Amino acid sequence: VVYTQSEILQREVYLFERLDSPNREPMKHLKAICFLRPTKENVELLVQELRRPKYSIYFIYFSNVISKSDVKALAEADEQEVVAEVQEFYGDYIAVNPHVFSLNLLGCCRGRSWDPAQLTRTTQGLTALLLSLKKCPMIRYQLSSEPAKRLAECVKQVITKEYELFDFRRTEVPPLLLILDRSDDAITPLLNQWTYQAMVHELLGINNNRIDLSRVPGISKDLREVVLSAENDEFYANNMYLNFAEIGTNIKNLMEDFQRRKPKEQQKLESIADMKAFVENYPQFKKMSGTVSKHVTVVGELSRLVAERNLLEVSEVEQELACQSDHSSALQSVRRLLQSPRVSELDAARLVMLYALRYERHSSSGLPALLEELRGRGSTDRYRKLVSAVVEYGGKRARGSDLFSPKDAVAITKQFLKGLKGIENVYTQHQPLLQETLDQLIKGKLKDSQYPYLGPNTLRDRPQDIIVFLIGGATYEEALAVFNLNRSNPGVRIVLGGTTIHNTRR
Repeated sequence: VVYTQSEILQREVYLFERLDSPNREPMKHLKAICFLRPTKENVELLVQELRRPKYSIYFIYFSNVISKSDVKALAEADEQEVVAEVQEFYGDYIAVNPHVFSLNLLGCCRGRSWDPAQLTRTTQGLTALLLSLKKCPMIRYQLSSEPAKRLAECVKQVITKEYELFDFRRTEVPPLLLILDRSDDAITPLLNQWTYQAMVHELLGINNNRIDLSRVPGISKDLREVVLSAENDEFYANNMYLNFAEIGTNIKNLMEDFQRRKPKEQQKLESIADMKAFVENYPQFKKMSGTVSKHVTVVGELSRLVAERNLLEVSEVEQELACQSDHSSALQSVRRLLQSPRVSELDAARLVMLYALRYERHSSSGLPALLEELRGRGSTDRYRKLVSAVVEYGGKRARGSDLFSPKDAVAITKQFLKGLKGIENVYTQHQPLLQETLDQLIKGKLKDSQYPYLGPNTLRDRPQDIIVFLIGGATYEEALAVFNLNRSNPGVRIVLGGTTIHNTRR
């Protein structure tokens, strides 16, 4: 995710091997750089490797803190003295965007409590992040969530135990780590998205910056899997947070621009200088057309899916469910779509889930009838079970905060005014709960009673360095909210992380 293979090749690294691949040939003329997570399995594999080394010399980098006993085991195995150095290089997480990271963990909890192995992995990922950013933070967590409290305590334990590593230069205002629980806002991961990055993940799925396009009708071989990374794709970097309509226009401009600059076939190539000039222009030309065809393909496929699955209509009703409180109108809209053959199984189930989360306690709830409609569509039992599972996970009883109703008069007026202004876009009215939580935090108004500090100390000033972590996964809609908060609050730096990055299917 961080480095492309061609970038590594430029550093003269020509061979890539996995430590656990069984039949590697000995190549004594090569030096080996090992980059590994310090797990028990990896240390064991490395011990075996050092007993019978295949390369002349080893530089070992661990992506997190390694125990003294493991270092001792490696030293004892290194009888031929091939190890030149052992270092800790904290990178035990996946850097997704410049302000977003993930641990690529699915299903971190069993019911309402941590899966112990996942808790350990999450603690490691989060402490590695803190070490790589050189932050020793104060910790706040969501009181209503037992997993949030457990994780906060585990991170604190590591900081206390490894206090020498965390002895960074003090900043005027200490950094803050805020640990939240996905179950407080189960709505956000269920909504269709309309900004580029979020939409690609929702409809196609982004996996470590890769997108699988193999199911696209008539796709060419070289586009079966494409990489979307802001690091080495300028178009993507400039468009990832824009709305879908704007992206279509930008691609058109890109192509027109390319055609204007495209070297004409009859370009004179009479002299060496001509040829040189052509070749000098050529890599850019080639790179450019590669980028163009990639984004044309991705955007084309998104448009096809939007039309095929009738997503404009579906999304409008989702937004109505998430942002407005007219029960009878919402119920009618959902029923209408459930009867449409153009609405897919997933989208039908998603609408019922959103309805269930929104109106679970409504006196005239239409949920039983909607579940019948799902059954009538021939929907598998799995989807019907998922509806109750989602309510159990993120329903009223599970939430620590009030997801739907704005408490104070100011918020109500704000909502009213927003309605009057004619929402810029009916498809993007929704704002994730995280936006409000962080807004409160930046203003110094986040209640200690709901988000207590771990330990006796509290922040006297407004926080400037904020790391917010979502147990149970973040979303690209939240990444967009954080991007906008960073832009509109100079002097505040927010990094968002999650156990994974969700779309509806996940």
